[in-house]
Amino acid sequence: MKDREALLYERLPENKVRCELCGRRCSIPEGSVGFCRVRRNLGGKLVSLVYGKACSAIVDPIEKKPLAHFHPGSLVLSIATVGCDFRCRFCDNWAISQEKEITGQELPPEKVVALAEEYDCQGISYTYTEPTIFFEYAYDTAKLAHQHGLFNTFVTNGYMTPEAVETIAPYLDAATVDFKGGGDPKFYREVCLVPSVDPIYECLRKMREKNIHIEVTNLIVSKYGESMDSISKLAAWIRDNLGKDVALHLLRFHPDYQLTDVPSTPIKTLEEACETAKKEGLNYVYAGNVPGHRCENTFCPKCGELVVERTGFDINRWRLKEGNTCPKCGEKIAIEGAYKPRGGLYHYSVF
Repeated sequence: MKDREALLYERLPENKVRCELCGRRCSIPEGSVGFCRVRRNLGGKLVSLVYGKACSAIVDPIEKKPLAHFHPGSLVLSIATVGCDFRCRFCDNWAISQEKEITGQELPPEKVVALAEEYDCQGISYTYTEPTIFFEYAYDTAKLAHQHGLFNTFVTNGYMTPEAVETIAPYLDAATVDFKGGGDPKFYREVCLVPSVDPIYECLRKMREKNIHIEVTNLIVSKYGESMDSISKLAAWIRDNLGKDVALHLLRFHPDYQLTDVPSTPIKTLEEACETAKKEGLNYVYAGNVPGHRCENTFCPKCGELVVERTGFDINRWRLKEGNTCPKCGEKIAIEGAYKPRGGLYHYSVF
């Protein structure tokens, strides 16, 4: 497909441009690309080099995103292109996120939506790499998806500008915002090559303002980013700025990419992190990447009753009553959408 002109950028003197998609706001000279490697200045015009060029298209359970409180049981078609605006040393999708060449298969928005319908998906998720860097592709696909009755979700590092959130908001139904290392600025600078964490909080506030369903994850990286103080501060920020009903997923790290010599997060550390976040008043705190652990389940914040039992991406027991209320005390559980039991296979590539 032809390169697509960017939606959000500013023309500068001497044929430079400033990209307005992510918090880096790269100033890009003529002929050069931004930090993400997939947006180029061509004669004073910023273009996306990955529009319609999917490197991945996979049918996933929505719980993999992870989204535990949004249309549970749904299937989503997950798409991605190469590129990223972070350089995380632990990235488990580094083969595509850090790819320097523009690769991928032609998959225009119309085909993405058609595939989602063909494979009985209820939505489309823009994930695996950072959706901000293939924004125009995601935007056009999301708009078309809504016309076909499909929902849209971003799995994002949260480095979107408020302008980007404002633009995508009419078509973005939910977002998983992925923190790393508890949001510690030093961790981001040294392990992710991110100069400031401020844009992430700005993005989250804007998403809340636009009524996008938000769930937050935090990867607990052994030795580098396992401070309970950082987790406490992150949980408190979520409580005060997004609300105590926003789900927080604390994820177990596993060695990958450039951090293969770092051990997986100890289960004890993960459990301590969950208790730390709960003490800050969050109603729904989950442990991730530990299938079968008690902290995968949903409990009523009022009476403590087990209301949803999970193992990994699967829901084993759904005990909520009509309107997603607790079967014991009637408390409304902060889950959006009705439970849709899955049948058959999931997590398989469609090309």
